[in-house]
Amino acid sequence: MSRPVLWTYAFADRPARHFARACDFWTAVTGTSVSEPRGAQGEFVTLLPKDADADACVKVQAVTGGDGGAHLDLAVEDVPGLVARALELGAETVAAHDGWAVLRSPAGQLFCAVPWHGESVRPPVVSGARLDQVCMDLPPSAYECEVAFWSGLLPDWSSRPGSRPEFHVIEPPPGLPVRILLQRLEAEQAADAHLDLACGPDVDAVRARHEGLGARLVDRRPHWTVMRDPTGALYCLTGRDAETGGLPRAGTRPSEPPTDR
Repeated sequence: MSRPVLWTYAFADRPARHFARACDFWTAVTGTSVSEPRGAQGEFVTLLPKDADADACVKVQAVTGGDGGAHLDLAVEDVPGLVARALELGAETVAAHDGWAVLRSPAGQLFCAVPWHGESVRPPVVSGARLDQVCMDLPPSAYECEVAFWSGLLPDWSSRPGSRPEFHVIEPPPGLPVRILLQRLEAEQAADAHLDLACGPDVDAVRARHEGLGARLVDRRPHWTVMRDPTGALYCLTGRDAETGGLPRAGTRPSEPPTDR
């Protein structure tokens, strides 16, 4: 068994031409500031919480191919051990770097194994919302395989069916800031991923704030709202509790069954 994941990062992957716009929007949404750029092309930034006691858990990456999306970084003390476990379960290595690696899940979803640097305190809720979930959008043919992969890779996380048949939740131990939602799509298409924010009962208020920052409404559902950020990338505002990340607290959604989304 690989050693446990000690921290998680959600990455917003955005086309390089929209990198500055993406940073402006996501820092405003998360109440953070942008770190100094890193990488050979300055393609990575970390969104730094304004609370000095909190650790970062969101990053933005400029990508040169495609429309971007989202991916997860898993921080561990034993990067080679996590990589070996992922390969045993059906992943493949995309790129091996000095101390970290880019991997691809069996369904084709990119993620990274990175070293843990002592992160332990998740950022607070900001303006009624918390970015706390990477939702992997999976074709029906790959869904069960992907559930098995992530459940096997993260054995100390809670793996359970979601509140709707198309969802499966991979929830980290208490204290880790980003969880995984696997979503089975209706049609066959390439695997993708997007970011989710937990907003509790105030999804509409959060939506209005995001629209003021340049986002656009795409679709409204009973328990989540689909948005496009100013770069055109999809993300969701959900009715999950912003503090716990779990289902809405009793009394907040009296007319509809709660959902993990």
